[in-house]
Amino acid sequence: MKNSIFSKLSPKEPKFFPMLEELASVLSEVSHLITECVRTYNYDRSVDYFKQIKDLERKGDRVSNTIFEELNTTFITPFDREDIHDLANVLDDVIDFINSCAKRIVMYHPKKMPEPATTLGELLISAADYIGSSVKELDTLQKNSDKIKDNCSKLHEIEHTADDVYEHFIMGLFENPTDPLEIIKLKEIMHSLEQATDAAERVAKIIKTIIVKYS
Repeated sequence: MKNSIFSKLSPKEPKFFPMLEELASVLSEVSHLITECVRTYNYDRSVDYFKQIKDLERKGDRVSNTIFEELNTTFITPFDREDIHDLANVLDDVIDFINSCAKRIVMYHPKKMPEPATTLGELLISAADYIGSSVKELDTLQKNSDKIKDNCSKLHEIEHTADDVYEHFIMGLFENPTDPLEIIKLKEIMHSLEQATDAAERVAKIIKTIIVKYS
């Protein structure tokens, strides 16, 4: 904890910061890919998008696993081990939900992609930008806590907006039912995108916990 004299005087291993930044970078890449996938939907191209996203998802797994391994062997960490673990884990969750969306698109082969899917994708891109900015500021937390807090507030707003987009989409989907099978496909695809925005807000909650402890 920050009030511990031993903690203040002991050197802290900075290697976690670049690894968390790399994880945030992967999130940014997959957010752009899934948005392009749903915006310009074509089934053959969606297969290629899924392959790219899957490769990045595996990269994210490798980075997060490295973080977990380093936590077990590092004596002094810059923040509580649990907070670093949770942050890496939830960043990986956002990536996983995006990968799940791409996978469902390929598996379900929908006839077309609804416009709200693009809206959710664009919200994910914004969320990834705020997350990336916040993660980069963690190593200078005391100087930049206000900026990080503002980013977290933006992530909260994005999650609320995404909930509204998803709920209105679902209402519209069932108000004008046409093909029951297509309804199921689109609902599952959109749910993955909405889950990704929920996970992005959980990232903000973890970062705010770190701010409370260390700023």
